[in-house]
Amino acid sequence: MVAPVFNEDGNVDELHRRLTRVLAELGEPYEIVLVDDGSTDGSFERLDRIHARDAHVRVIRLSRNFGHHIAITAGLDAARGELVVMMDADLQDLPEEIPRLYARLQEGFDVVYGIRTEKKHSRAKRLASWGFFGLMRRALAQFEMSAGIFRIARRPVVDAVRECRETHRFVIGLMSWAGFRQTGLEVRHGERHSGETKYPLSKQLRLALTTVVSFTALPLQLTTYLGLAVAASSFAYGIVIVLRKVVWDLGELGWPSMMLAILFLGGVQLVALGVLGEYVRRTLTESQARPLYVVAETLETPAAAASLPLTEAG
Repeated sequence: MVAPVFNEDGNVDELHRRLTRVLAELGEPYEIVLVDDGSTDGSFERLDRIHARDAHVRVIRLSRNFGHHIAITAGLDAARGELVVMMDADLQDLPEEIPRLYARLQEGFDVVYGIRTEKKHSRAKRLASWGFFGLMRRALAQFEMSAGIFRIARRPVVDAVRECRETHRFVIGLMSWAGFRQTGLEVRHGERHSGETKYPLSKQLRLALTTVVSFTALPLQLTTYLGLAVAASSFAYGIVIVLRKVVWDLGELGWPSMMLAILFLGGVQLVALGVLGEYVRRTLTESQARPLYVVAETLETPAAAASLPLTEAG
């Protein structure tokens, strides 16, 4: 089981208690990989105490906050089981739903993702999520983008995602891109146990931009279409000016229309440069080939690591 942790001081103890109960009831060997993504609220100290009393728990502390999907990647890199569950640490993904995902996986699937019903987010948060996933489904029609991070996956899928090392990453998209046999399962959505959401609207917008640019050339295509539309409009406008003079002997259009045309064309050019700049920036980042994250500390019990079989350690 893999979960990123960022300033979840009020949640990790309850998360561990419920996960331990659920995973123990499955009757299979398991490990719990918790990735501290540069927390500043005492989360790591709590994780340290949890690890000290439970050999099933492995804690990876990153040197700073690298971001939600990078932290998930660090957890996937560390996970050793043949099955891996991914979930958030705020308990809106209910540990009690893991057995249902596991049972569905046994029907011959490689990935089973949870589809939240009766979401407990605020209305503004639900509206932002609806807009985000709606955009993703239209921009990336070949991928399933209607689900969150809560899912269970087999080792071949996890390994395929681990091989993708781009810096600007969207793990849900990468897992969909990997293919294999995937299906969804409706799961209950819990209330946040403690604290505030780590995904405000600003972060959702950045994630949407990252996802669209990483998985499609749609922004470049739209910029091309916009340029063609502007060129066609300019040509039509030129014809209107000629007809005004030749047919009706009317003078040139005045200063306001000229300024409007200049500002409009300038805006289109800046938008085109901005879109191109996003792709160039990401190309530069990937060419630098820096590691995705830096691990400051790892807490694990060597004896438990040596005895853990690579099966059902999800």
